[in-house]
Amino acid sequence: MYFRTKPDTLEAARILRENMTNYEKLIWERLKGKQICGLRFRRQHPIDIFIVDFFCHEVRLVVEIDGEIHDQQEEYDDGRSAEMEKFGIRVIRFTNSEVEKNIEVVINKIKKVVDERIKSPPWGI
Repeated sequence: MYFRTKPDTLEAARILRENMTNYEKLIWERLKGKQICGLRFRRQHPIDIFIVDFFCHEVRLVVEIDGEIHDQQEEYDDGRSAEMEKFGIRVIRFTNSEVEKNIEVVINKIKKVVDERIKSPPWGI
């Protein structure tokens, strides 16, 4: 489930869980407790050398909430997503602004992707 994660990455993830952004907290309130299709999401979850904002193992879905810094690191984010795709993981991204202004739209998009991956899992389950 951790996809080759090293102990120092696990520790960094624990620290990030204790220091989530306000936008991450808003989304977490809507993801925790199996509120999306009865599936469990994990927050600040390590995958290989990366730590993702939210991860649902059952459908191999990563949800990232991007702050302003991501405007300057688009190439890095694309490469990171490509690495996760090697594990059959889909990455979807939302900006802080989208979360703040349209959280219902964000949640509905997450539900839609989850439904698609349940109906047609790309990893052959």
